Amino acid sequence: MYAFEFDRPATVAEAVAALAAEDAQALAGGQTLIPTLKQRLASPSRLVSLSGIADMKGVSTKDGVLTIGGGTSHARVAAEAEAYPALAAMAGRIGDPAVRNRGTIGGSLANNDPAADYPAAALASGATIVTDRREIAADDYFQGLFTTALEEGELITAVRFPVPQAANYQKFEQPASRFALTGVFVAQTADGVRVAVTGASEDGVFRWKDAEAALSEDFSEGAVKDLTIAPDSMIADLHGSKQYRAHLVKTMTVRAVRAAS
Repeated sequence: MYAFEFDRPATVAEAVAALAAEDAQALAGGQTLIPTLKQRLASPSRLVSLSGIADMKGVSTKDGVLTIGGGTSHARVAAEAEAYPALAAMAGRIGDPAVRNRGTIGGSLANNDPAADYPAAALASGATIVTDRREIAADDYFQGLFTTALEEGELITAVRFPVPQAANYQKFEQPASRFALTGVFVAQTADGVRVAVTGASEDGVFRWKDAEAALSEDFSEGAVKDLTIAPDSMIADLHGSKQYRAHLVKTMTVRAVRAAS
């Protein structure tokens, strides 16, 4: 590590003010940033910890919408998001206990790792990302690998999830990291079905529109059995080929629909 200034504000306003300083970096759960600092891949001169902001923590439900504070840990989502069982179950499988107790939903969505779980949940649910400045629909928020609609210094203060009629998340894990080699979140609402895929595409999380159309007509695993997804934009690495991940997208979708229905 190296020398840096450290701020621990108690309010969102204090955090925003601290982040206005030159070369300041927000620190949420630190599950990505701390290893990055250790490897000298980033070297901000000031870290602004968000862990002391009580207003950015907690889980609540009102009028069919589950609201989660941006600083809420994965473990707390798993324990308190009873109104959205699929989301709670997903949060309970992120990483290991240390990651679940330190990592936060806001940190995960701000980082937008191409194999993270929360991006799929937010996109499939049609969630709204609330920041200190505005509200961003999930369809507009995710913009590619590690890229989001967030502006410099903008903080995720909460995430609002409309609770669907039925939903499920299935992922094929990389055993060491427990990130998704491919993960699929399926959510059925009165307006139709949304299917979001993580871990598979070179472009990051995406919606599988063909599956959405088929499942909106017939919410059963049979509706997607004849569908295929082109492997061209899939990730190819030591864990699997493009064709393998394309196959996993369909397989995880079938499993998610089966479990949800």
